[in-house]
Amino acid sequence: MPKRSRKPPKDPIQAAKSILDQVTGAQPRVEPVEKDPAAVALGRRGGLKGGAARAKALTAEERKASAKAAAEARWRKKPS
Repeated sequence: MPKRSRKPPKDPIQAAKSILDQVTGAQPRVEPVEKDPAAVALGRRGGLKGGAARAKALTAEERKASAKAAAEARWRKKPS
């Protein structure tokens, strides 16, 4: 596993040099790692259960407070 950042540099000059090095072969090209389909399916299965299980465990007052906090957070966001 490489011990380098997978993000491109923030400086545009460094980013351009990194891209040029990858194109010319001076630096190995960073390929995205493919996910294991079995792990993806397992995670999705757990994710689909989570919300329903949490809602079932909360009382009506707790659900209402959570929904109110979520709505306030959405309205607090500044439009871009």
